[in-house]
Amino acid sequence: MSTIAVILAAGLGTRMKSRLPKVLHPILGDPSLLWVLRALPPDLAGAVVVVHHGKELVLEALAAWQVAGLLPCPVTTVDQGNPLGTGHALQTCVSELDRLGASRVVILSGDVPLTTSATVARLCAAEALLLAMDLSTPGSYGRVIQHPDGRLAGMVEAKDATPEQLTIRRVNGGAYALPWPALRRALQGLGNDNAQGEYYLTDAVAALAQELTVGVEVCDPEELAGMNSRQDQAALQQAAQRRIHSHWMAEGVTFLHPDSTLVGPRVVLQRDVLLEPGVRLEGGVQVGEACRIGQGTVITDSRLDPGVEIRPYCVIERAQVGSGAKVGPFARLREGTDLAEGVHIGNFVETKKAKLHRGAKANHLAYLGDTEIGEGSNIGAGVITCNYDGVNKHRTIIGRNVFVGSDTQLVAPVVIGDGALIGAGTTITKDVPADALALSRTPQNTLEGGAAKIRSRQKKRTG
Repeated sequence: MSTIAVILAAGLGTRMKSRLPKVLHPILGDPSLLWVLRALPPDLAGAVVVVHHGKELVLEALAAWQVAGLLPCPVTTVDQGNPLGTGHALQTCVSELDRLGASRVVILSGDVPLTTSATVARLCAAEALLLAMDLSTPGSYGRVIQHPDGRLAGMVEAKDATPEQLTIRRVNGGAYALPWPALRRALQGLGNDNAQGEYYLTDAVAALAQELTVGVEVCDPEELAGMNSRQDQAALQQAAQRRIHSHWMAEGVTFLHPDSTLVGPRVVLQRDVLLEPGVRLEGGVQVGEACRIGQGTVITDSRLDPGVEIRPYCVIERAQVGSGAKVGPFARLREGTDLAEGVHIGNFVETKKAKLHRGAKANHLAYLGDTEIGEGSNIGAGVITCNYDGVNKHRTIIGRNVFVGSDTQLVAPVVIGDGALIGAGTTITKDVPADALALSRTPQNTLEGGAAKIRSRQKKRTG
């Protein structure tokens, strides 16, 4: 049996008041649509994403997620065109679902990000099932009508419901598993004689329930909450963060101030990690055992090996940090940075495509771009690798146990040999051999009593 997921992602999201498609608005750094796709079982035959508003942006995102290996199954798209309701969205998928050989369809919404993988797995395993939730104030949700034995009898949209039906607290969560041949027939008979003039998927499901048994599973409302406004987005982010924090605390992670600490859904933390207030971890971050991450630090798509100390207010993106390394405070590790075991990167140091071998240090006020620095080398304050000539980037190679004095400019491409000593204030434009001393200073002139003479002249002018 071939089960295909259909993800409804064509809506404009008017209440979001944004040019960004609603399904691309993030929850803890990951777009809502990615949360939904990530919850699909890996053995699913495929997924069809229904798009329209912001189609180009959604397609671009799907392509990027595919390249990054974030999609659990093959994904194709169908453009709904002018959206005429959820039933119309499924009607536009008929030919694609037939092409994919669907025997069962699982229908989810791209703006409902917190449905758990376990719930989606149960849905995918069911023959015919609707997910519902019980709300104290059902509001505008469609009501679920059941037979005495719990089977689905029908559904009614709030705008079309009678006063008696509006008293029902059980509402439609918008997630279904249905046999495709029966649903396909029901979709063919859909009409739009309702308050909104739309083709309701709920009408097709209700019609299908007249010929076969459709079960109803009641879920935690948090799992089926949709993102229709910025307030919804904030509430969903809080709920997701509580869930993620609880998981990692149970695994031995310390949060000094959980309310100010954001940890994304793809972050992996080992035991005895300590996160100080204001830390934000997004994307594919891996943090090794006993790391400490300082206040206000932001880390994206990076790996920290065990025992790393990140001091406060660092920014780390697409970087690797070896065990026992110390970074910051106020350091920036940009893409392609690779720090080996025991490396020290200090305050106001920026790195980009920089590989520092074991024990190398750059403790103060340096820029290290497109460079490789050997084991045990020391980079002084104010050192700059001049890697860009206005057109191309060039590399600087620094050997082992090199000492680079303060306020040095290394004009790439250049190679500094093992054990070389670069004097402070030097501009290096040529390779330096191993164990050589390189200097390029203007001779110092000292005039005895010169300062007193200058001050005397200045007083006479102002007197």
